[in-house]
Amino acid sequence: MAEPTAQVRESETTEPGHRKVLDAAVSGISGQERPGQVEMADAIAAALDSGRHLLVQAGTGTGKSLGYLAPALIKLVEGSATRIVVATATLALQSQLADNDIPAALAAVKQVTGKQPRHAVLKGRTNYACLYRARSGGADDQAALFGVDDLADTLPSAGSAAEPESALGAEVLRLREWIEEEHDRTGLADRDGAPSHSERAWQQVSIPVRECLGVQRCPYGDSCFVERSRDVARAADLIVTNHALLAINAMHGETALPEHDAVIIDEAHELVSRVTGAASAELSPQAIERVGRRAAGYLEDEVALDLLESADALRAALDESPLERIEDPDSPLGLACATVRTAARRAVSDLTSGGEKADPEQRQAAAAVKEIFDIAERMAGMSQYDVIWVTERERTGREACVAPLSVSGLMRSSIFGARTVVLTSATLKLGGDFGPVAASVGLRPEERDDSVPNGGEGAESDDREGEDPEGPQPWRGLDVGSPFDYPRQGILYIATDLPPPGRDGMAEQTLAEIAELVWAAGGRTLGLFSSRRAAEAAATYVRKQLPKQTILCQGDAQLTELKRRFVAEEESSLFGTLSLWQGVDVPGDTCIQVIIDRIPFPRPDDPLLLARQRSVAEAGGNGFMAVAATHAALLLAQGTGRLIRRISDRGLVAVLDPRLATARYGSFLRASLPAFWPTRDREVAVQALRRLTTPPGTA
Repeated sequence: MAEPTAQVRESETTEPGHRKVLDAAVSGISGQERPGQVEMADAIAAALDSGRHLLVQAGTGTGKSLGYLAPALIKLVEGSATRIVVATATLALQSQLADNDIPAALAAVKQVTGKQPRHAVLKGRTNYACLYRARSGGADDQAALFGVDDLADTLPSAGSAAEPESALGAEVLRLREWIEEEHDRTGLADRDGAPSHSERAWQQVSIPVRECLGVQRCPYGDSCFVERSRDVARAADLIVTNHALLAINAMHGETALPEHDAVIIDEAHELVSRVTGAASAELSPQAIERVGRRAAGYLEDEVALDLLESADALRAALDESPLERIEDPDSPLGLACATVRTAARRAVSDLTSGGEKADPEQRQAAAAVKEIFDIAERMAGMSQYDVIWVTERERTGREACVAPLSVSGLMRSSIFGARTVVLTSATLKLGGDFGPVAASVGLRPEERDDSVPNGGEGAESDDREGEDPEGPQPWRGLDVGSPFDYPRQGILYIATDLPPPGRDGMAEQTLAEIAELVWAAGGRTLGLFSSRRAAEAAATYVRKQLPKQTILCQGDAQLTELKRRFVAEEESSLFGTLSLWQGVDVPGDTCIQVIIDRIPFPRPDDPLLLARQRSVAEAGGNGFMAVAATHAALLLAQGTGRLIRRISDRGLVAVLDPRLATARYGSFLRASLPAFWPTRDREVAVQALRRLTTPPGTA
């Protein structure tokens, strides 16, 4: 017996620290060891030691969060990293991570090492209340920032007897009381902890970064909630933030986040979209008019009038412009943006001429006008690296938009260039390869090195500080698989007998097929549609054909309420659009079928994606495959991933677009999906669903 005991003790001694932490964390939540999770943790530990970037695909159910937290925290405890940032896609996921996974991981680290790193959650400025705005109430004409339609949105519920103004006022009063309570207890006044409120009410007690007076000049600078949150972050070893703040940090000289040695980016399939959003802007006549009215009291009449009239010039140009990309600086839009730029420049000059003598409201008005100036200048410049286009919104009419043609250069230089980066998601391999996602974030095929680095212990560190960001950025791609047995748990049915989707709405044959599949599944269906119109048409048809079925459709009520009912009412079905393709987690018998009406290609008239396709083609690549097909593959992978969420789940994904099987790009798209058992036979699909819904021993 002595020899095995010695071997066990030797194994315990030599086991890497991150594995011990992972074992303790998994045991702490009564979980089970997953080989993919261990492989992921090993790879991340090696990446943090070697400095080589890592793209790791970890399927649903792998336990990604603990898989990256264990190696990150042990590196912090050991002192081989001074600070690590974890960035996830949304504020909701950020909170979930901070409230659930990090406490479990920290408890495990303390159990294993006796030490516990400090962590902090860091968000953008507008997620924290502003004491100055809350106490001062803003400028006298602050209400001019809100139109009647905006105020109507603040009504607590449909049919409420409250007036819009009183509803908004009551919300703001509740928020101000809560803010004072947060101040007294030295809290952070984080929006997530605020009383129930509307977006418009929150805008009355928070402040955009541009309008912040600064700690030195603000009368409440010593109590600033944002500064408190930054102080907490600077004292932390592990910082949890979101993609948007990571992008802002990259764009503004790394001033938004404290110094850090490594970044772990969760839900990394959304990174490009989030960074693009952070680097984009809009300009509308209404925005110029609101800012102009706000600044008018501090301006000479002529200057104020010029600024307000520039809004009219922009409105006329927008009405004259096509709803597409604009590239000519001498076009009506280009000339109108130049007019706005000139008027805003003069207004900014006058508003800032008083220097420190200007009152706080004037300085805030100057900041708002400066933002108008910056956007107008960017649009008037019509840079080859930007895409400027005209769009039309149902409520507010036409506006000009600008977005970067590509964000890969920004990410390569400002995110990957100075530190080790780990990207992880359930969807990083598109078409069966990491190449498309790697290219989108600025990593090059020739820089890929999938050799296994020398294990975490004693690995040679690659100090990136001071490196040329244009130098090589070696990276590794790793797929650790999934604990799910997709061929046994799920079926992929491609309806090759249906007509290809057209522009005139769904064919009667397709609608009939949806009804039959919902009938076979006894409800229990998540319908993912390419448009609201398609979802509503399908819901109307199925309700008529299956009157006893509960068909919930996006738009019937708030989406959160529809999701709640879908989970609670086992035989219900939920039909909707893009917001349901990602982030919906409905395990068990509530969802045994996912229906996808068509391949989710981007809109053929999307100016930004069209410009990106053209750019790829001009560089000698295949624009359609690099942009449109990659976009569709990512959404398809996310959509089909809604089906199997637990090891016990069983079900069917029905794609009612025959092009997935027949088109040349079909193999690329299919290679991006989970490895379900495939069929093109409708009867096989229907009978499989019937077996899932028929109790054993019944006919």
